[in-house]
Amino acid sequence: MNRLRAALPLLLLVLAGIALFFSGAFDRLHPAHLVAHQRELRAQIASHPWTSRLAYAGLLALATATGIPGTIVVILAGGFAFGALAGTLISSVGLTVGSLILYLASLRAFGTGGKQPPAIVERLRHGFERHPVSYTLFLRFVPVVPFGIVTVCLAWLRCRLWLFIVATWLGGTVMLVCETSIGAGLGKALSQGDPLGFSLLMRGDVMLPLSGIALLSLAPLLVERLIRRWRARGG
Repeated sequence: MNRLRAALPLLLLVLAGIALFFSGAFDRLHPAHLVAHQRELRAQIASHPWTSRLAYAGLLALATATGIPGTIVVILAGGFAFGALAGTLISSVGLTVGSLILYLASLRAFGTGGKQPPAIVERLRHGFERHPVSYTLFLRFVPVVPFGIVTVCLAWLRCRLWLFIVATWLGGTVMLVCETSIGAGLGKALSQGDPLGFSLLMRGDVMLPLSGIALLSLAPLLVERLIRRWRARGG
């Protein structure tokens, strides 16, 4: 009974994520739907600037806290609705708060951590125990695995709360700059009447942030190669 009580917050987040995923909320954030209703969207934001921003941050926080796929759709919509700069700032708050909720719920569910951890956590443990700060920052800055999975792994590894918050905010914001910029670029192109298709990806305001994400994705390979060279030289 105590174990069930401890796991209840995490279970509720999972159920909330399932409900959110099948609610159709993400369909309303599709670029085509946003373009079709962009006048109403702009009017709502202009009439209720703070409420609209809080609602968006809350939706992103909920999506992040549940760990469901589709968070990228919310972030792109934030770039479309608020622009690259404001969208990044608002998304940073929502992403950090949502990750913190998931971290605390996972920490409570895992208890003292006496059980055998999942295989992915076990693979991360050795590096984390030797260099917790640099390893946590690496996991957050480089998209090795999905953001939510990293959050759960860090909770199981008993990452310090201050380190988790700082790394999540910094690493999340780096990714958000790219993702929100893509949303803003797509929104600008679609608003100008460009058709939704592969040609949109060739625009400079979309291609540049996409290249940034690609470079971040290649970072683990680069780091691994540098480490191998360093070891080969007897470092």
